[in-house]
Amino acid sequence: MHAHAPMRIRRRSVLLVVLASGGPLRAEPGAQVPSAPTLTPDVVAAETIEITDLRVPRRPVDDPATVTVVERPELARSAHLVTDDVVRSVPSVAMFRRSSSLVADPTSQGLNLRGVGPSAVARALVLRDGIPVNDPFGGWVYWRAIPSTSIERIEIQPSGATVFGNFGLGGVLGIASRPIAERTVEALVAGGSYGTWRGAVRATDHLAGFGIELDAERVQSRGFTPVASHDRGAVDGPAASDHVAAGLRVERGDGPSTLRGFARVFDEDLAAGTRYTTAAVRTLTYGASWRYVYGRARVDLTAFAGHQRFEQTRARVAPDRARAEPASHQRTPSSNQGASAMWTTRAGERHTLQLGVDAARVTGTATDAITPAMMTDPSVVERAAGGEQRFLGVFVQDSIRVTPRLELGAAVRVDGWQQLDGERRLVRGSGEVTRVAFDDREELQVSPRLGALRHLGEHVAVRGSIYRAFRAPTLNELYRPFQVGTVLTAANAALRPEVLWGGELGPQLVVGTLVARATGFWNETSDPIFNATLAMPAPDGATRMRQNLGKARVAGVELEASWRPRAAWTTTVAYTLADARVTEAPEHPDLVGKRLAQDPRHRAVAGLAYDDPRIATASVELRYTSRQFEDDLNTLPMGAYVVVDVFARRDLAYGVSAFASVLNVFDRAYLVGRAGVDTIGQPRTLLVGVAFASGED
Repeated sequence: MHAHAPMRIRRRSVLLVVLASGGPLRAEPGAQVPSAPTLTPDVVAAETIEITDLRVPRRPVDDPATVTVVERPELARSAHLVTDDVVRSVPSVAMFRRSSSLVADPTSQGLNLRGVGPSAVARALVLRDGIPVNDPFGGWVYWRAIPSTSIERIEIQPSGATVFGNFGLGGVLGIASRPIAERTVEALVAGGSYGTWRGAVRATDHLAGFGIELDAERVQSRGFTPVASHDRGAVDGPAASDHVAAGLRVERGDGPSTLRGFARVFDEDLAAGTRYTTAAVRTLTYGASWRYVYGRARVDLTAFAGHQRFEQTRARVAPDRARAEPASHQRTPSSNQGASAMWTTRAGERHTLQLGVDAARVTGTATDAITPAMMTDPSVVERAAGGEQRFLGVFVQDSIRVTPRLELGAAVRVDGWQQLDGERRLVRGSGEVTRVAFDDREELQVSPRLGALRHLGEHVAVRGSIYRAFRAPTLNELYRPFQVGTVLTAANAALRPEVLWGGELGPQLVVGTLVARATGFWNETSDPIFNATLAMPAPDGATRMRQNLGKARVAGVELEASWRPRAAWTTTVAYTLADARVTEAPEHPDLVGKRLAQDPRHRAVAGLAYDDPRIATASVELRYTSRQFEDDLNTLPMGAYVVVDVFARRDLAYGVSAFASVLNVFDRAYLVGRAGVDTIGQPRTLLVGVAFASGED
């Protein structure tokens, strides 16, 4: 990882930042850029392109927003199987829980950046080629649906993504697909510990003027036993998993016009390691975009849709964990549609203006079939709740180079949000059906952002920005109860949107191949949605409930540095301090001053990589995470830990290479959850395999 990789940029080079339907991208000069051509066709052959939250042309060293880039070579030498584990190599990045998506329930895979995120719902927007991939019903991210073999780069901007509207509360993570080259075939197969095996294939070609990409991946594992040995009983065993992700991309460029389309499917089955405790996901997403470039202006039109089905079974486990029986089966179908239109124009070399409008709709219902411990007439045997949400946003953004050393960027976005047709239905053992309709709601949110960057000389620049962002509660938070271990958390149809005000400031140093950056940041969230511990269990057995807290503050600093002492060697170090605390809690005054749940105060990463195709490619990475708490009351601590991962690859002949990776080399045991039962993280895991590649990518 690196901060913009400015070591590749000569002082007099010019870089353009353009919009890829909202997604951050970065490409080298002359590269074919998916979803990101420049404003004028003659520029792409000579310049570098970057796309950031500000969505306006600028050099990376001239960007007021802090952005960390994970490039293709770094992805290719990562020891990790799944993309969420790859991005954890950036200390500002965290999932809600420490566990990998190889064993974690999909609903716990919420992304937070710089500690903004007191529950499992993502507080950052994840984009894939400019299309949102956050689950529209629940807000979490299906990381296993994004194979790392299909990724060209990942850009992470860990500050309020104002111009993206909802879900951009704590920042944006943009994933760019690899370019569609002419006639390439890649495949790999690997196997290792815990009955784990992985197979992947990717093929691209240009036919009749169309660029076509097909890719697919399957990962299957018998899994390790996640329940800690001191809590383990006869009902606990390995957490098996199996997923298939496949996609088709098509693009065609004809003069100033470019048309793109995609379709992706994802199928995942997980066993949580306890009898009758499983999760399954089925998704289909598709979309198309059109871009037209004329003179110094460009028009972008995008439309997309998706269908998701999430299912989950939960068990009723005896106190000694010797027996278990089915307690509930939940199914949650949902669908979403979205579209955007954007116009960008350049006025001379110093001024860029952009106007945009986007809209989205999501519907879904969560239905629980419940098996009571003792069936009586009042017993609830089925519970269903759901509704519809609609979003409409418009934004305007301006970027000005005031002087050769001073860059300014400003944006404002207005969002309208509606919550419609909310309803809860209960069916009791007697056959009685009770329906409760929730009031429709609508709100208007205004989100500004102002950024500036000042060059202090050839090697040093200082950047800063202030911003406001918001996130509406998801249908999941409003209507769907959930259970983790023995803890049941109730939904809350009265939740209010979260609002964040924040800022960042810091210098960047670029001297040869040494890049160093320090960023201080401050974020205050009003009405953050968290899982509150109830003083008394609710009638349905829930001991926690989603509620709006008063205010929470996250303040800290990020330090990043990378250095290439030789062409083949790269060293990186990064550290994030995020002090996340409750500052106001009118309904829970005992929480004031306490840390936010699942937010470690310190995260650090150090890496060393060697890459010489004539000899080998190898990397070693050390990750440190400090102590954190499972719960809002800070009564369930989870200790600090350090893990070391290694990877090595050797090219053989005829496009064939052999590789091996070891995760958690020293087999460090560490807690990842304490929701009624303690669970542990990935033990030492070995994976070996072979890969084949032909053609040029």
